[in-house]
Amino acid sequence: MPASDPHFPAAHLRPPAHWINDPNGLVFHDGHYHVYFQYNPHSARHADMHWAHFRSPDLIRWELLPVALAPTPGGDDEGGVWSGNAVSTDGKLIAFYSAKRDDRWWQPVTSAVSHDGGLTFTKHPGLLIPQPADGTSMFRDPYVWRDGERWRMLVGSGLTDGRGAAQQYLSDDLEQWEYAGPFLARAPEPLPGEGDTEEGWECVQYADFGDGRGVLLLSAWDPQGGASHTAAYPGRDHGTHFAAETPQRLDHGPEFYAPALLHAPDGRWLMWGWAWEARDAAQVGAPSTWTDEVGWAGLLSLPREVTLDPDGSVRQRPARELDALRGEQILQAKGQVTTGSPCDLGTTGRSFDLTARLHRSADGGATAGLRLVTSPDGSEYLDIALDAATGELVVDRTHASREPRAQHGSWRIPRTTEPGDFAELRVVVDRSIAEIFLGTGEALTLRFYPLGEEPWHLQARSAGQGAADFEIHGWQLNPLSIEDKSDGNGRSS
Repeated sequence: MPASDPHFPAAHLRPPAHWINDPNGLVFHDGHYHVYFQYNPHSARHADMHWAHFRSPDLIRWELLPVALAPTPGGDDEGGVWSGNAVSTDGKLIAFYSAKRDDRWWQPVTSAVSHDGGLTFTKHPGLLIPQPADGTSMFRDPYVWRDGERWRMLVGSGLTDGRGAAQQYLSDDLEQWEYAGPFLARAPEPLPGEGDTEEGWECVQYADFGDGRGVLLLSAWDPQGGASHTAAYPGRDHGTHFAAETPQRLDHGPEFYAPALLHAPDGRWLMWGWAWEARDAAQVGAPSTWTDEVGWAGLLSLPREVTLDPDGSVRQRPARELDALRGEQILQAKGQVTTGSPCDLGTTGRSFDLTARLHRSADGGATAGLRLVTSPDGSEYLDIALDAATGELVVDRTHASREPRAQHGSWRIPRTTEPGDFAELRVVVDRSIAEIFLGTGEALTLRFYPLGEEPWHLQARSAGQGAADFEIHGWQLNPLSIEDKSDGNGRSS
């Protein structure tokens, strides 16, 4: 961690410098969790994509290893080794990725194989899928998995008729692939809260929950605005196609994208996403003077466990291994709060993990909330509170940074807490990121950039008329153990 940067994370994966984006190639292989990710080894800007590499035996102790895949000058991926996934088979690790070149609007699919535990790869001599099917307007980001005796691949797509799609290919040997048509193709559909599924899908992923039930994850690409948000379709896999149910917004915050799945040895589905910056650039990947100054951009979310309820609800919670990062208990409080009389709950550092129960009074007149105050005069703060009118959880960073280049705004999880009920929360704050999880399985991720020095202060507050109850337990969040085995530019140290 750069010692002088108060916003560099302690418990989230990213290398010491430069640009990162999508998690790629998530796989358990040779006794390790492998997390590859998009990485520019030369600057904090979105360019020159490589696959960088973390691995861990337990999700707590990590090694940052040398870059695993780099563009080949003059080759099919000379414009970048873009997103994809990896599979472990017959003692090998095989990566599938999008081959970027500036003279093609689509990104063909190719592969590379590792015989040394994922440290180095030999690229396939040609392209596995040189071009998309007719009627395709966008094509990138393969996702491959084994289904019985065959292999299946989904590729994120847009179709010329305005639908987003996950196009499917089948193979017996991971070499020869046959086009099987759209696994799912849909016109834009509204999502709970805000947004829709858009006209283009990228980073499509599929989680098989057995008995034909599964979840298709997608990152919604707006042809006019670019990367937008994430969605999940629960449904039933019929092999040739996916019978999708109503789509759900996967994360309700403004800075969560390109989630990728890992099927853990114990059967759990784990998921990481990319949390981009909310600094001075209005568009994702646009040049930012602030990120140029600090020399880094982007981080990976906490690993999350993803489950599918019988009613079709897609649930998320932090991976249970992360409980080991909890250090000293720093907060413990229970009480009642009224409007205009906030309760001081204690102090925190820049990284902490807390659970909270926030009440909506039985008459619906008052709701409880939290305020993280990060400046001595109280002018800099992040609010996490129940809306007094709707009972929805609202996260507001309008006053979260005195730095004028920080982006602002508020977001909500459209899940009503009924009068008389409690909202159960888990909140993980790590220097410049907050990940909030409702006990009902929804998540909201955002970035914020406090300038105030430690200690920070946590308050319980209330909105509306009357009194509302609260209960808080909080712990210091210890850093991940990361052994850097590269020189910061992707070369062996």
